Amino acid sequence: MKRAPFLMIAAPLLLAGCSLAPKTALPPPPVPQGWPVGDAYLIESEAALPILSYKQLFTDARLQSLVEQALANNRDLRTAYANLAAARAQVRVSRAAQFPAIGVSASGDYADRGGTGGAGSSFALQGGVTAFELDLFGRLANANAADRDRALATEAASRTVRLSLIADLANAWAAYGADRDLLAIAQETATNARENVRLTKARLDGGVAPRTDLRQAEQILATAEDAIAQQQTAIAQDENLIRLLVGGDVDPALFPASLAEVTPAVAAPPAGMRSEILLRRPDVIQAEYLLRAANADIGVARARLFPTISLTGLLGFASDALSSLFDKGSFAWSAGGDASASIFDFGGRRDGVAVSEAQRDAALASYEGAIQTAFREVADALAVQGTIAERVRAAAANTEAAADTARLSDARYKGGVDSFLASLDAQRSLYAARRSEIATGLLLVQTRIALFRALGGDSSVGSAAP
Repeated sequence: MKRAPFLMIAAPLLLAGCSLAPKTALPPPPVPQGWPVGDAYLIESEAALPILSYKQLFTDARLQSLVEQALANNRDLRTAYANLAAARAQVRVSRAAQFPAIGVSASGDYADRGGTGGAGSSFALQGGVTAFELDLFGRLANANAADRDRALATEAASRTVRLSLIADLANAWAAYGADRDLLAIAQETATNARENVRLTKARLDGGVAPRTDLRQAEQILATAEDAIAQQQTAIAQDENLIRLLVGGDVDPALFPASLAEVTPAVAAPPAGMRSEILLRRPDVIQAEYLLRAANADIGVARARLFPTISLTGLLGFASDALSSLFDKGSFAWSAGGDASASIFDFGGRRDGVAVSEAQRDAALASYEGAIQTAFREVADALAVQGTIAERVRAAAANTEAAADTARLSDARYKGGVDSFLASLDAQRSLYAARRSEIATGLLLVQTRIALFRALGGDSSVGSAAP
């Protein structure tokens, strides 16, 4: 019979931990097993893609130095890490609710009743379990699991911020190099245009050329001078963006002098990718953990349909004198339990389950959508990479032909064979061809960076915070 109270308490404890949450069943990735193939795509092997560090793809020491500064100082990344710290702390908060809360209290009082009852004092010291909910149906365990999954989702989100920061910085660095080239083209064009204006004015003064030739030459010069101002603004804005991403001042020596320095510094990810690599992307991982958290929330909502059982226990000492507080006869203990259940709540708790299930369905759709979006981003980048080499070759050939045309047209004009308008058109075509060649070269670099971002394969993002 003496074991009966112990068994009454132990039996519910043995039942604690039962979970009403359904098992998380991840659907198969809603994308093809391989990347698209065809004229617009690179033919990829079926080998698994190795996980790469940004240092393997961004080989220039200047860019690596900027990335390291950004990882240390960028404010968006600091915010992401702070959010992660808060999410991890919330896991510990919900975990603590699964354990008994133990408290201790002490009291003492003195009363003087005048001439009626004399004076008296009392002292007490108590400690024990103030409240402990038996998690018979897994409400607390599922709540903790949901918080843990959300913390893991927050960690993945911080890795997304980190990955995007590296890619954005690489893009800004490449754009700076391209804008330096465009500024050089505009300055060279303006120099040539000033010489044309001088020569055309001399021919006008000599009665050889009409005034329209001079005005057209002045138009070319004004256009080039406007382009110089625009490119100077673009370079300043590139510098501002890089400073923002880095989170502080930047040594000017870390900027590239031209796009020619950028292109070999940004390598293409190797071939050999299957679409399962997308499951490594931080945003896909984030969506998966949010799905798991939504699944655990269903278990929390279902547990609320059942009664809540709590235990309390106290032990302590009480005495009329402080000196005898710990005597044998001053010790006392008590234990108790409490059970509560809602009988009628107008379907509120069942509707809570329905809400959790609907949120789980939304999380599932978001998870599948994240995978599909990732697949589309990689496929788009591969489509560009599959044809960009031909575009670069064609742009270079176009520039070479335009330069030759400009030289021939200028010679024919000076020889009196062609009009000045034909020479000006050839100069405009050359200017446009050179700018197009720079834009195509920049697109080549941007495509490699886009693949790095889309694949999410940076091994340095395995842990969110440094």
